[in-house]
Amino acid sequence: MLLLATGSEVALCVQAYEQLKSEGIKARVVSMPSWEMFEHHCRNNPGYRESVLPSAVAARVSVELASTFGWERYVGPGGQALGMKTFGASAPLKELQKKFGFTPEHVIAAAKEQLQPGRRH
Repeated sequence: MLLLATGSEVALCVQAYEQLKSEGIKARVVSMPSWEMFEHHCRNNPGYRESVLPSAVAARVSVELASTFGWERYVGPGGQALGMKTFGASAPLKELQKKFGFTPEHVIAAAKEQLQPGRRH
């Protein structure tokens, strides 16, 4: 199970990781602060992408408060990208995070969904 995020969302993934780990679920948090730098490093270092995003691990969840756009290249066709799909909400940050599912519980649920029998992981 891979949990991918950038910026402040990494902390959210770490919280989810800790819970998954306590339940005996193997997971890895991948911080991707810059897709451009990641891709550049991959081009210059054969095998780097595989070491960070093993192709054998299809169970993947990305978390991005801003948008899900672009994450499909890292979560793959069966992975799940958690992110904003609407605009216009206004409230204190904690309320918005809860409303739109940016909670450890929601990330954990998405991760467990990825690990359901019959899915390639």
